[in-house]
Amino acid sequence: MGHPGQVSTRGEYVRQTAIAIVSAVIALAPATAMAETPRQFLTAAAFEAPNKARALALVGQAIGAADRILATDPGDREAMLQRAVAIGYRGKLTGSGKDVRASLPVFERLVAQNPRDAEAQIVLAGWHLGAVDELGGFLARTALGARSQVGETALARAVALGGNRAFYPGIAAMLQIRRDPKDLTVARKWAEMAAAAPTPTSLDALVKRSVMALLPALRANDAKKAADLAHQFLPFGRLPH
Repeated sequence: MGHPGQVSTRGEYVRQTAIAIVSAVIALAPATAMAETPRQFLTAAAFEAPNKARALALVGQAIGAADRILATDPGDREAMLQRAVAIGYRGKLTGSGKDVRASLPVFERLVAQNPRDAEAQIVLAGWHLGAVDELGGFLARTALGARSQVGETALARAVALGGNRAFYPGIAAMLQIRRDPKDLTVARKWAEMAAAAPTPTSLDALVKRSVMALLPALRANDAKKAADLAHQFLPFGRLPH
């Protein structure tokens, strides 16, 4: 990520940093029995794509798949969520602040409709905390309307609501490290929870493996290493620059 001083204007900085939308984090197993659901395309884009071009192609396929579902059933919650996730991913990959902003109202609406929806809570948390992580509090707030406190509250709710599985505390631990590397207490607690939790889906297993690789740095209070590893393990963290 660049530093604000490396570009000439705040708007250019917002564009070039590509505004991390960690709210595009994808949870749980595919919700339908379809061979290629929007969720599956996005999981592949976030964690398996070898380069940005392939990631963008998969994101485009996810948007197309979600659009086809919504054309038949405009109220389909899963398709609405994954389409918003995909738009946020596209914003991150292309540097489009418009796409990043467009995903937020959908996340907010889903949380309002069901405040006990852990997945909606964690994508809302990631949207706010990811923007602050990339841009800093002031720019994230003024350019996008991102609020660290909103993200922190949603993150804690997601962990509380997520049940006994590795995904929620594992992702929360990584987002928390990125939010405040100086205080590893909460991140370490959530990482330990994830390490001890069941893995009912392949994504739970993926997150748990990441957490196990992260725990030595957390236990050693090595904040820099923990934060760097968390960045790599979150969506698109290993794409070549």
